[in-house]
Amino acid sequence: MEIGFIGLGKMGLNMVTRLQQAGHHVTAYDRSPEALAQATTAGCSAATSLADLVQRLKAPRAVWIMVPSGPPTEETVQAVAMLLESGDVVIDGGNTRFHDDVRRAKELAAKNVQYIDAGTSGGIWGLKNGYCLMIGGERDPVNRLAPIFTSLAPPNGWAHVGAAGAGHYVKMVHNGIEYSLMQAYAEGFELMSKSDYRLDLPRIADLWMQGSVVRSWLLELAASALREDPRLESLKGYVQDSGEGRWMIADAIEKDVPVPTLTLALFTRFRSRQTESFAEKMLAALRNAFGGHAVKR
Repeated sequence: MEIGFIGLGKMGLNMVTRLQQAGHHVTAYDRSPEALAQATTAGCSAATSLADLVQRLKAPRAVWIMVPSGPPTEETVQAVAMLLESGDVVIDGGNTRFHDDVRRAKELAAKNVQYIDAGTSGGIWGLKNGYCLMIGGERDPVNRLAPIFTSLAPPNGWAHVGAAGAGHYVKMVHNGIEYSLMQAYAEGFELMSKSDYRLDLPRIADLWMQGSVVRSWLLELAASALREDPRLESLKGYVQDSGEGRWMIADAIEKDVPVPTLTLALFTRFRSRQTESFAEKMLAALRNAFGGHAVKR
């Protein structure tokens, strides 16, 4: 199939490479000349602008957008939609809040341009292993683009999960679960790192991959990281979040669904970014005030 692809970052470039390897024809665009040159090396055709990309595609067109979430995605969707015609499709493969998908689908439908939201999981390993794709949107354009999804995903690795927004909603929950799993591994390995037994953490991570009930790809990645740096001395404990955990908590509050594990995992990330916590200073001040407990100045 023929597809336009906008955004050649750490995931986008691998995705267009995988599509080219599967025999599809990708016309790519990125503001970075270096990224565009790499896509050309992978076999893609390079567009000089969004308008050039759309002009190079045959109707009905399909344009996949893979740029940072938030304003960059919104601006790109709106700019591309202005260039498209009736029957064309926009696919947002980034981490968009599902409410925005619902709005965009309605806006684009007014000019008979179709909209698909594609929750995409697989990270930088997707080129080799494939991407798990959670697809939202109307059935007809999803079915038409099935060869694209099938090429990007591993066997049985994509599904049409519902109407507009459903793909990113499922991806949001996926990422919330991911936060919680990562936090559980992090806490368990920290406890073992302080054990008197001088445990071999890389070996234990590998061991748990052999039939254990806690085996997972995240654990494989943990084992790899620990083999390279058993005490993780080259890293700082500063952890960002990309938004999905916050959105999931907001959705859970709206629906009265308790998500204590995810909430704690997200708040732990917030704490990791503080060099010194005002709350913990307050705790020290209060203990000193009521009990005369020692403080460090």
